[in-house]
Amino acid sequence: MMGLPVEQALSTFPNGFPDSIISQIEDFSGRKVIGNRPESGTKIIAELGEEQMKTGDLIVYTSGDSVLQIAAHEEVIPLEELYRICEFARSIVNGPEYIVGRIIARPYVGPDKDHFTRTANRHDFTLEPTGTTDLDYLQKSGVHTVGVGKINDIFSGHGIDEGYHNESNMDGMDHVDHVMAEDFEGFCFTNLVDFDAMYGHRRNPIGFGQALMDFDQRLERVLNNLKDDDLLLITADHGNDPGFTGSDHTREYVPLLAYSPSMAKTASLGVRDTFADFGATILDNFEVTGNPVGTSFLNELK
Repeated sequence: MMGLPVEQALSTFPNGFPDSIISQIEDFSGRKVIGNRPESGTKIIAELGEEQMKTGDLIVYTSGDSVLQIAAHEEVIPLEELYRICEFARSIVNGPEYIVGRIIARPYVGPDKDHFTRTANRHDFTLEPTGTTDLDYLQKSGVHTVGVGKINDIFSGHGIDEGYHNESNMDGMDHVDHVMAEDFEGFCFTNLVDFDAMYGHRRNPIGFGQALMDFDQRLERVLNNLKDDDLLLITADHGNDPGFTGSDHTREYVPLLAYSPSMAKTASLGVRDTFADFGATILDNFEVTGNPVGTSFLNELK
């Protein structure tokens, strides 16, 4: 999406992580690893959370993505310790044998399996960008860049001037309102994770629908505050159908909506060839040159 295609396949673990990874995590942390399989986070925490509270073990799990997730109760393993363990895990899966896209700290709270809740203290330790992204090109050209939500984590802080952590979708929209109220000039990149984490993976269509309606209400405020030279783009990096089977991401096509008060007509942008078209359009908007990937659709927005 930001002009840096992944050209080398990242490691996935359909049978769980090998002993060479697990043993290093156990040796570093001084704690035993339990779980170690692909699983829904809410399901494995419900299954193993009470055991984790008693023993202080680490719940390690993965999904269909290139991800290593470590869950622990906040009252059993302090956040600082959990983050430190995740930082170590990040350091041992950067290649050459295994390259993992994200290490995710998954703290949770609650007294028992019927009341466990994952908290907003999730933290993503991502693979460092392997080259220059569109965010870097914008920043180097003097364009102010703001990351709202997971954006700062996803890009490991590269190319981000100002970052905001989200507690929820609505908290994220509060940050967007704050940025717009500052008569902001630059690129504000926002990720609202509740659609995915709270409702998509958990296959909760009612919650997903309510979250969409809540976002739609907040979007009205954004639209009312747009200036004639503002450009709003809404898309997603993957699907996660809450009505589908399983708990992994679904589908490959996502919506792409573009709007500016200065637009005089509506039209279809068609099916794009690559996510990189999004970043190419952002660069074109600011007259910045970047990587030769993606095709700008800025001229189609009239």
